[in-house]
Amino acid sequence: MLESAPASIGLSASEAASRLAADGPNALQRDQPKGFARSVLAVLREPMLLLLLAAGGIYLVLGDRAEALTLLSFVLVVIAITLAQERKTEHALAALRDLSSPRALVVRDGERRRIAGRDVVRGDLLVLAEGDRIAADARLVDSAHLEVDESLLTGESVLVRKRVGGEAAADPRPGGDDQPFVYAGTLVARGHGLAEVRATGAKSEMGRIGAALAGVESGKTPLQLEVARIVRTVAILGVSACVVLVVVYGLLRGDWLQGVLAGIALAMAILPEEFPVVLTVFMALGAWRLSKSGVLARRLPAVEALGAATVLCADKTGTLTENRMRIEQLASASAAHVVAEGPLPEAVHEVLEFGVLASQRDPFDPMEQAFHRLAKEKLAGTEHLHDEWTLVREYPLSPELLSVAHVWRSPDGERLVVAAKGAPEAIADICHLDAAALARVRASLAEMGSRGLRVLAVARAWFGAATLPAGQHDFDFELVGMVGLEDPVRAGVPAAVKECAEAGVRVVMITGDSPDTARAIAARIGLPREHALITGKELDALSDEALDARIERTSVFARVVPEQKLRLVRALRARGEIVAMTGDGVNDAPALKAAHIGVAMGGRGTDVAREAAALVVTDDDFTSIVGAVRLGRRIYDNLRRAMAYVVAVHVPIAGLSLLPVFFGWPLVLFPVHIVFLELLIDPACAIAFEAEPEAPDTMRRPPRRAGAGLFDRRLLGVSLAQGLGLLAVTLAIFGFELARGGGEARARALAFAALIAGNVALILVNRSWQRGLFASLGVKNTAAWIVIVGAASTLVAALTLPFLRELFHFGAVDFVSAALAMVAGFASLGWFELLKLFRPNWLVRD
Repeated sequence: MLESAPASIGLSASEAASRLAADGPNALQRDQPKGFARSVLAVLREPMLLLLLAAGGIYLVLGDRAEALTLLSFVLVVIAITLAQERKTEHALAALRDLSSPRALVVRDGERRRIAGRDVVRGDLLVLAEGDRIAADARLVDSAHLEVDESLLTGESVLVRKRVGGEAAADPRPGGDDQPFVYAGTLVARGHGLAEVRATGAKSEMGRIGAALAGVESGKTPLQLEVARIVRTVAILGVSACVVLVVVYGLLRGDWLQGVLAGIALAMAILPEEFPVVLTVFMALGAWRLSKSGVLARRLPAVEALGAATVLCADKTGTLTENRMRIEQLASASAAHVVAEGPLPEAVHEVLEFGVLASQRDPFDPMEQAFHRLAKEKLAGTEHLHDEWTLVREYPLSPELLSVAHVWRSPDGERLVVAAKGAPEAIADICHLDAAALARVRASLAEMGSRGLRVLAVARAWFGAATLPAGQHDFDFELVGMVGLEDPVRAGVPAAVKECAEAGVRVVMITGDSPDTARAIAARIGLPREHALITGKELDALSDEALDARIERTSVFARVVPEQKLRLVRALRARGEIVAMTGDGVNDAPALKAAHIGVAMGGRGTDVAREAAALVVTDDDFTSIVGAVRLGRRIYDNLRRAMAYVVAVHVPIAGLSLLPVFFGWPLVLFPVHIVFLELLIDPACAIAFEAEPEAPDTMRRPPRRAGAGLFDRRLLGVSLAQGLGLLAVTLAIFGFELARGGGEARARALAFAALIAGNVALILVNRSWQRGLFASLGVKNTAAWIVIVGAASTLVAALTLPFLRELFHFGAVDFVSAALAMVAGFASLGWFELLKLFRPNWLVRD
């Protein structure tokens, strides 16, 4: 324990157990996963499955066990597929769940014990050391040189000093220097201490921000709402048509059970079950593709929605930057050098040398690590590195003097060497600079500060007396130089921001750092220089109307607190923007949930942020988010084509279920035919369309209009025309075969062959609305060819194998007749190829 720590044995094991039972674990509440039984019941409530069960029951009443068992077996297949899709994402996320639940070193029964972070309770004594993730909110009872990184809570990367007995605010919050409080989830960057836990779990500062999520609605994406609206409208029309068909069939033919079967077949043909299925398949496969590039989808619709994003709000620390310090510039009295511009000149070697001497040998502090890294890289093999020297004494940082000094003894030196570094004002003070020298320091500080650099000054002294002085002021320091440090921008971020600009996506940086730092980072990543910067204080003074007027021309928000981030997201949404918000800290969680698409960082992010977000970037790489935008756009383009195909293919299916009743013909399609189409052709084609590669101009066109739906009148008209053309051909084949005496079963077989061939043609012509059929054949899409070959093989089997012919109510057909029927079905889409030839961009949305 600390030498100056008060004598304390901490809590007893029994008292800790009692408090754990009373207060609950030191963890944030998570949504309980849906159980297996609930998932199965939810699937069984789907209309298509209810229709399958009803049809299977009627066939059992009629004594047709084979047909009944066939339909009921499809129910099990659908349940299995749906449950597998629901479990995929939650299983993938489980690997990230331990990142913000650190283990803790506590004092219990007078002994130090390492326990799980969730087992920490009120009153526990936490032992804090460099590198520790603090497990709970606590008040210091002892400390030495303690500094904490609270950026996960504040968004500001500057370390915060802590001291025992500091002035406590009435409502203590993270971020202030010299407070006696430390907070769960923050990181000890320097020093050590002992702290008594005052709040755990939901009562901690992290939990308080997490609780704000309960009041934030994460609503459905625009695409979900549109699909639900289409399904609802078509379902009402389909049920109405089904009832009419049952009544007409029963009155005209007197067979009410067969009328109910005909009505079920029509309902299965019309009900747009494929719309949500296709949407789910696209989102699930999109999530799988994203996962291969380090992005995990917690809520599948967000994959597509990200492709519609018009504004991407990004937290600076740890998202746009690496959240580590790097020396950018060194300056001495005779030279100033930017590190990236080449080898260090001799004039600045001593600045780096004495900066290292003023740091710990094995530092945890990010700035001291930066000194050591650069020295090993630039000064290796020179006389400026002193691994053999012995540290005699350390003069720590204090609130009164923001500098640290180390006294060293060399093996052969007669005098002690003293190195100091700290705030330029403090170093100027201990160097007793005259007015001219002080002006030069301030000028250098202003120049580096304007570029967003964190500036430290370095000084040196020699001491020959036997007894060291009590304070730094008693040394005869001379200024060596100035050091500018930065939190470097992540590699690839400037290129990603440029790609966003070309794609019409505005990047907005929201940070808790200073305006100077924010401006410098904004310039480095390529945000528009003509756009304004608004600080948190200015934001508080703006009314909602004034913010609405300024937010369109503002790309940087600095000194922002969590509540203000949430306000910004809401203001952007109110303007009709589709907002994506990235972040990694607890402070980002409410805004992540309020945005259309919340994107959390998985590497250093907190559980609160990950649970609130729709997407988690496991590699913390901003460029992965831009890749997700590209994939989202590809998904939407392919989704429109898939939905257009679904509409087109349902027209002949519904027509063949309804029109023969009014014509006085036998039924063309029974439930088994429609189930075959639904389960074999439609979902498979969704996979085929999903696999279609992106268009070359995907990221060179603006996002789709806010509120633009999947369907417009032009697309819906073309889809209906495609379906009506195929319907006319299949009805003509069925009617012609009946008229020539070929028989009901043979006519059904030929009409079904034409329908399947037309289905294949719909896939091929809709793969691209710009390329012609033969050009599309040259673009690789293995999934599409698997679907086509599978459909053709199944059709051949159904036409030739006796037991399948009986199941499908087909008669025997010769090869020539079947081939002619299939050619006719395929040729029904020829007019659309001519349309693409003369109007190649007619269906491409701007």
